[in-house]
Amino acid sequence: MAQNDDAAYPRRGVPRAARHTPARLKTAARAFDARAAGMALKVLRREAASWNAPVLTLMAAEQDDPFKTLIGCILSLRTKDQTTAIAAARLFSIAATPRQVLAMAAGELEKAIYPVGFYRTKAGVIRGICRDLMERFDGQVPQRMEHLLTLKGVGRKTANLVITQAFRKPGICVDTHVHRISNRWGLVRTKTPEQTEAALRQVLPRRYWIELNELLVAFGQTICQPVSPFCSRCPVARRCPRIGVVRSR
Repeated sequence: MAQNDDAAYPRRGVPRAARHTPARLKTAARAFDARAAGMALKVLRREAASWNAPVLTLMAAEQDDPFKTLIGCILSLRTKDQTTAIAAARLFSIAATPRQVLAMAAGELEKAIYPVGFYRTKAGVIRGICRDLMERFDGQVPQRMEHLLTLKGVGRKTANLVITQAFRKPGICVDTHVHRISNRWGLVRTKTPEQTEAALRQVLPRRYWIELNELLVAFGQTICQPVSPFCSRCPVARRCPRIGVVRSR
């Protein structure tokens, strides 16, 4: 799988307006630096209780199981949170370890994770990961980035999420929300999630790394949406330069 985990599962039915970055708004607010970003994250941390937490954050908190977090990441790619949560719960009620997954027939695994996007492809990826875990890591999910990336189907987004959510180690998980908002704030100026991760590692203090994804995903899903964000109810709107926003609510 490509380093951008989502790339293996092409996006379908996305409105054209959501595929392109809008022209930059003229605004009096300055682009965020590390200090401004830290202040914004502090505000979002206070507000986050009123938003729905990302499903993978909830799974990691409730289950404290790196394997379930890893497989949940694979299931979540190109799939809505609610669908991911239902499919993951169904799968883990049948098989909660790599050995148990490998004991399932291919059709049984596909049925367990249906209707996540690309469920047949993901079933094959999951079996391959479980086989690798058994053969090379004694059935345990590795904690190091370089080892996670050797698992076929695991890119930097998934590896970072496992490191931060399952092992609570510093890492920067960049998905579409983190990439968009970091650029909208002017904290980075990048074109791809991989570039965003590298740039954030340079400008953002490590104390913010673990919580960055869970805060910005929830923020991006509820308020700072891709097209026409809810700036009128955004808790950091007064300081936000709104780079790239051409209309808002």
